[in-house]
Amino acid sequence: MSRLTLIVAATRTNGIGENGKLPWHLPKEMGHFQRVTCNAPPGQQNAVVMGRNTWESIPEKYRPLKNRLNVVISRKDNYHFNESVQVHRDLASAMEQVRGQTEPAIHRTFLIGGAMLYSACLQLPKTSPIAFVDRVLLTRIIAPPFDRCNTFMPDFLGEWIGAPDFNGWKQASPEEMNEWVGFEVPDDVQEENGVQYEFQLWVRDA
Repeated sequence: MSRLTLIVAATRTNGIGENGKLPWHLPKEMGHFQRVTCNAPPGQQNAVVMGRNTWESIPEKYRPLKNRLNVVISRKDNYHFNESVQVHRDLASAMEQVRGQTEPAIHRTFLIGGAMLYSACLQLPKTSPIAFVDRVLLTRIIAPPFDRCNTFMPDFLGEWIGAPDFNGWKQASPEEMNEWVGFEVPDDVQEENGVQYEFQLWVRDA
């Protein structure tokens, strides 16, 4: 079974974007994203899987994301991608390619967007031959509310539908998060450019 880690920054109401762009500018938070998704043992590499819209939302000067295998899922024909980017028409073929990667071997696979892929992957059962999301690295945007968000990730914890057990998800302790990512993550509320946020790791049994 292929394990997927979903990584995302989202408001309390799960807003993740406004008109195809991030509604906030948080360089330190982006540095955290880069460090997490790049951290791999010697001789190995992490993969970042994304939809075409997420790829296009990354400033061109930063594409492809360095020191990671970039995998883009797109059904659009005749679209130009950097030759180092793997392009697939669906998640199944993308994950099959990632599993077969040996030079270098893939350490972890991160799903970095967008909303449709988040939704599709969170619905995959444990028995899926494609993949299973067993971790969500969530940067929870606490304030301001960013009410103009018009793109949302699924309410995977079931907070707004009254799920009594967070849909089987459990928040990891700061120590558990540090151990998994491989470095110390601030465990208090961060503030940057007038935005308050905190880093969380949610896990569920595979």
